[in-house]
Order: sequence, then structure tokens, then C-alpha cells
Amino acid sequence: MEKSFLALLILFLACTAACGAEMTYAQARQNIRARQLPEFWIGNTDTLAARCEKLARGRAETIAKSPGGRPLYLVTFGRHEPVRHQANFNSAVGGQDPSAYMDKAARRKPVVYFLGPVHGHEVEGLTGLVNLIQIMETGRDLRGRDQAALRALGEQCRLLIIPTGNPDGVARFEPRCLQGMSPDELNFWGQGTSRDNTIVPWPISKRRHPFIGPEVGFMGCYFNDAGVNPMHDEFFAPMSGESPAILKVARDEGPDLAVSLHSHGSQPAVLLPDYVPPGIVEQVRSAAEAVYALLDRRGLPHARLPEIKPDSGRKPAAFNLTSAVYHTSGATAFTFECPHGLAGDKSCQVSLEQILDIQLALYEGMFRHAIDMKAKEPPRQEPETK
Repeated sequence: MEKSFLALLILFLACTAACGAEMTYAQARQNIRARQLPEFWIGNTDTLAARCEKLARGRAETIAKSPGGRPLYLVTFGRHEPVRHQANFNSAVGGQDPSAYMDKAARRKPVVYFLGPVHGHEVEGLTGLVNLIQIMETGRDLRGRDQAALRALGEQCRLLIIPTGNPDGVARFEPRCLQGMSPDELNFWGQGTSRDNTIVPWPISKRRHPFIGPEVGFMGCYFNDAGVNPMHDEFFAPMSGESPAILKVARDEGPDLAVSLHSHGSQPAVLLPDYVPPGIVEQVRSAAEAVYALLDRRGLPHARLPEIKPDSGRKPAAFNLTSAVYHTSGATAFTFECPHGLAGDKSCQVSLEQILDIQLALYEGMFRHAIDMKAKEPPRQEPETK
């Protein structure tokens, strides 16, 4: 009990020192901008069930329920291609033949996996994926713009789309959009507050997990209703149902390329994964080049290409959900950070239209990279037997 109290005390003293900003729930609600969001913007999950029911070309299923009882949807486009599968990925790698897990080279089409926001306030990815679903169904996005070329690329792949990996967090996100709001408001809705209304900033918000208990004030949208951040679940002994369901999709489908969609205040950025082989890191950097080239051509911002650096060990990187997707399926997996369009000189200034265009450029870059990877696959070779 004393150790627990001391840990809490250290946590919230650190929070106060690092942040110091305070905001009550009433103040946060009062600060929500009164505006009519455009129809293409999806800031909640209210329409997901109806959209899934109306699918004609795609297929939807519920793969899990959140602690709050909300469905976790998986939407797929393209036929599942059964291939040889005789071991889990970990064992196949130990056997020096990853194809024993899944003979991906035998598939005609690459498999691309989109994981929508596991942090409920990062609805930019939710908006993008619902628009992608609309494009794959009709050839047009929710603005009514022709996206036939993007759909044609998507049709050359099998698509796995989880619109959001944390429906509880999305339900807690009342503004429905952070564009034009302040960094303090981002932190309030994202990471939440301590009992004394002190905003808990990143990364201090990750030092108490699950984020529950008497010292917690407003539970930020990082977390599901059980206080679990799906990005940092205990993957070997799960604390909640979302992450195991997300990883089961990866394990069953063996995607070639996978992305976890996140958002932040800065420019669009592809983040290199941690605790994966160098070849996977190089593939992610190559995918980043493809995505950034598209953003350049369309006059959209982006970060610098990520540098491949050895782990220093002083502050070890986190083994997170993106890392786990690789270790479950062998996918070239990465995290993408999209700008919120926050107010302030230090933030990446983008409109709602530009945010959607950034998302669609990411998807196009991923499709092109996955198709290119498939075309460059070496000829199949049967494993040696002794």
C-alpha cells in the first residue's frame, strides 16, 4: 500500500513539474468550438454500424467488444487467399523459414492492414479510413470527389480495415475534432488529468497503467473504459480485449504491410518500428519515401525521412502494438502520425480538407509500395528437407 501511494505521489508530482497546466472538465467542454463539421469528417463512431450494414463490395464483422460494450469492427475488401500455414510466426522464424508461418509469396495480391486510432481523440485516422471505405465502395470520397485511381490501386490488394482500435476512447472525445484547438486542450482530451485537474502530459500519462484510481480526474481518450491504452497493453497477458483482437487479425491474415494510425501536433511523419529486424526498418523507410513523395507533389507538409539509428539503450524504446504486429505476422509494420491542425506557431497548420488529403496520400503510398514489394518478390523456393 505504501509503495503504491509513493508511486502515485511521484507520478503526479512529476506531472505538475512537467506540465503545470490545469483544466477542469467543465472548462474543457466550454472551450469546444461551436462549428458545423463537414460531412466528410468522422469524429465519432455513431455511423459505423449503419455503414457496415450497407457494405456491398466489402465485408464487415465484429471482432471484439470494448470494456464499454462497444463493437470493434473489421472491414475487408478483396478475397482472402488461403496459403500454406503450418506454424506460428515466432516458431517459423526459429525454424529459419518464415514461409512456414504463411507462404505469402503464393498469394496473388499483397495484404494491407490499416489500424484506426487506438487513441480515441486521434480521429484523423478514423476520418481517413471511413472515407477509404466509401472510396472502395463507390469510387468517391465523402466529399463526393472522384477517387477512382485510388480505388483501382486498392483493388490490387486485400484490405483489412479496423476503423478504430479504441471505440471507448472515441466515445469519450466530445470535441469530435481538435483542429484549431490548443495544445493544452489536446493534452486534456488525450491524456486526461489528475484529481486536482492538472493535465497529465505525454509521456507521463504512460507511467500509470491502467489509468484508473482515486488520483485520476478526467480519463483521457488514450484509454478504454477500463483505463487501458491499447498501444501499450500487456501483450503476453492482455489487460483488455482490443489488442488481442487486433493481433489475431494480423496472425490470421499475415499482412505484408501494416500501419497504426495516430495523430500529433507536428508535421505528418512515418515512425520507424522498434524491436524488428533491420530489413523491416529499411522497408518502412522505403514506404516513407513513397508517401512523402506523394505529399510533396500535392503541396502537403511532411517530416524529414526518418533516420535509422541503433538503440542507445539509455532510454529503451517501447515494445508497443506496432512491434507486436510484426512479431505476430511478419508484417512490415509502422506508425503514422497525422497533424491535428492545432493552433499555435509550433504546430503544423492544416485544414480539415488537408488532413483528409494527407490520409488519402498515405493510403495511396502504401498501396503503391505493397504492390511494388509484391512485384519484386523473389521466385518461390521449397524449403530444404533432411
